[in-house]
Amino acid sequence: MPLAPTLKQRRQRLASHFNAPALLWSGCATPRNFPANTHPFRPSSHFLYFAGLPLENAVIRLADGELALFMDEATPAQALWHGPSPSREELADKMGAEQAFPLKELERFVGDAVATLKVQDSATAAHQEQLLGRSLPVAKRAEHQDLQLLQAIVQLRSRHDHYALEEMRRAAAVSVSAHKAGMAATQPGLTEAQVRAAMEQVIMAQGMTCAYNSIVTVHGEVLHNNHYHHGLGENDLILADVGAETETGWAADITRTWPVSGQFSSTQREIYDIVLAAHDACIAAAKPGVEYRHLHLLASRVLAAGLVDLGILVGQPDDLVAQDAHALFFPHGVGHLLGLDVHDMEDLGDLAGYAPGRSRSDRFGLGFLRLDRPLQAGMVVTIEPGFYQVPGILQDKGNCDLYKNLVNWDRLAQFADVRGIRIEDDVLITDSGCDVLTAELPTEADDIETMVPEPE
Repeated sequence: MPLAPTLKQRRQRLASHFNAPALLWSGCATPRNFPANTHPFRPSSHFLYFAGLPLENAVIRLADGELALFMDEATPAQALWHGPSPSREELADKMGAEQAFPLKELERFVGDAVATLKVQDSATAAHQEQLLGRSLPVAKRAEHQDLQLLQAIVQLRSRHDHYALEEMRRAAAVSVSAHKAGMAATQPGLTEAQVRAAMEQVIMAQGMTCAYNSIVTVHGEVLHNNHYHHGLGENDLILADVGAETETGWAADITRTWPVSGQFSSTQREIYDIVLAAHDACIAAAKPGVEYRHLHLLASRVLAAGLVDLGILVGQPDDLVAQDAHALFFPHGVGHLLGLDVHDMEDLGDLAGYAPGRSRSDRFGLGFLRLDRPLQAGMVVTIEPGFYQVPGILQDKGNCDLYKNLVNWDRLAQFADVRGIRIEDDVLITDSGCDVLTAELPTEADDIETMVPEPE
């Protein structure tokens, strides 16, 4: 479906859930070190969902299913440095807006009944508060009509329409190609940065950007590792968590782990197959009505059972999960919502990720679960179990004392060449089950090995 009809459907759906006018700001670019040298601009995802275009310093008003665009025309100075840009009327036509005004006209449409949410950059936030005459809390502390607006947005953005899914499929396809390029570029003696470059150039060549800071590392035990200077040893594993974002903001999120040599060692293969079993079990169980927490606990039980079979954990899998012993090696949640944000709507705190009345657990094995809702058709979630040997966890005295009889530490030492393994796919929940959007990138160890060249 073209953009304008899709956006019209979205604002009409919003009107059916929320009956007051709403203002959404796109935000402004923020400087890196001096005003003219800015970070790449990315609009607020809530603005982007209803406006469809990555406009800077723009506002939209949503009321009764209609949209008004507020933005200024580009100045001659801006045209000098950045080239010509579409007019306000052209942009309004592209998004199907019913009206278009200069920013100064926004004051005429502000009243006590207007709802909004705070934008992160300080310049825009100051403009919001000055115009509205009230302070705006961060989204997760919103109240009254602001909170009602966010609750309505969560309802809409949790389930994706056809346009969004087509964009996410495009992002997934490019991300798959990027991972294949990373595997093909892998050779002992290179650096992580060189593999990262091979992956990200695929994304850039398609006119897309990275949806998040890429993780390409031989230190997979560092969950969000953004350092790329390490050399690739022949016995190392590369954990690559890299995803593309389309020009309109829709994201993909893929992780694969592969051996630098092109061949898993016996110990690496044993752990890899356990993580893959957990990954596959979750995907097989994913369908409408299933609790996402159930998928997390399913992954935890499969991992625990596999580690018992290897002699690393001692006990019954269900008992080990109940005691959070598995979290020594799998400390994070099994995934998250995916959409315009790679952790979709996480700027709202747990308002989006957790169903009403639910809150985060203080359990070691559940505290980092980002999503605790029943699955619905149209949702896209990631499934990403992992195994990690994190020194800060495994060497913690409290953990060592608590789990001393549940871990065979001598046996674990035999798996020293497994720092971290994660396998992640993007999964669309359908009416009867699920569809893996990233299925074109293999997960079986034999297939992974065939994609990595032999050392030269």
